[in-house]
Amino acid sequence: MERKDAERILRAVGASNGATIDIAGAALALASFDRPRVGLDRYHQHLAALASDVGRAAGGAESLSERLDAINTTLVAQYGYSGDQLNYDDMQNANLIRVIDRRKGLPVALGILYIHVARAQGWAMTGLAFPGHFLLRLDGGNARLVIDPFHGGAPLEPHNLRDMLKTMTGSDAELLPEHYATVTDREILIRLQNNIKLRRIQHNDAEGASAIVDSMLLLAPGEPSQWRESGLLNAKTGRYQAAINALETFLTFDVGQTVRQEAASLLQQIRERLN
Repeated sequence: MERKDAERILRAVGASNGATIDIAGAALALASFDRPRVGLDRYHQHLAALASDVGRAAGGAESLSERLDAINTTLVAQYGYSGDQLNYDDMQNANLIRVIDRRKGLPVALGILYIHVARAQGWAMTGLAFPGHFLLRLDGGNARLVIDPFHGGAPLEPHNLRDMLKTMTGSDAELLPEHYATVTDREILIRLQNNIKLRRIQHNDAEGASAIVDSMLLLAPGEPSQWRESGLLNAKTGRYQAAINALETFLTFDVGQTVRQEAASLLQQIRERLN
């Protein structure tokens, strides 16, 4: 996919007011930035095959457990998808092209495949705002299942979630209704990219991290924190005009006084360097 085509897809996501999008297609567009010479046709064909095979496995499945079983039978048993527990921090685990190639990935990347195949059957599935570990929720009527895509699509009971929460955030943590709240598809894609950005920052790759923030801005141009981070990273890499543009945009948003003053001060310092 050419970069301009990927950018067009992501800008359409950024301009969309709807919560539901072609999340797997958007994730492939994001992945193409790092693998520009890779044709995406076979990956789209793979996504279509996954959805078709889940449909055949499901038959006339009515219960949520039967539906989840059809998904896991296809993704896990048939195609061999799994969480990469040995090399969790490998950046390939957040690139959907490489996730499909390797059949392993991060929870959020695998979750995107789960969402894709579920929605292809007309089933309601979305991500959850659970801290530290990406989870899914499959809804049907008055029933719902919370699912861990990283560990074989295992369904989770409240006690499992409570234990996971305590592991992630501390022994005093309590399971609250907000932990069952859903997130938008755009937020899921931002979370996917955030994994790559943080790893690039850890590797002192400010330029690479800046490129990831640019992709996040295509998805969420109305998110002020992304403009601020774009300004900071561009300033760090010496791309001063880009930093000025980003910080000026950040200052158009209604943000806290402290961060506004910090951004305005940095903006002034950058302008002085260019004079």
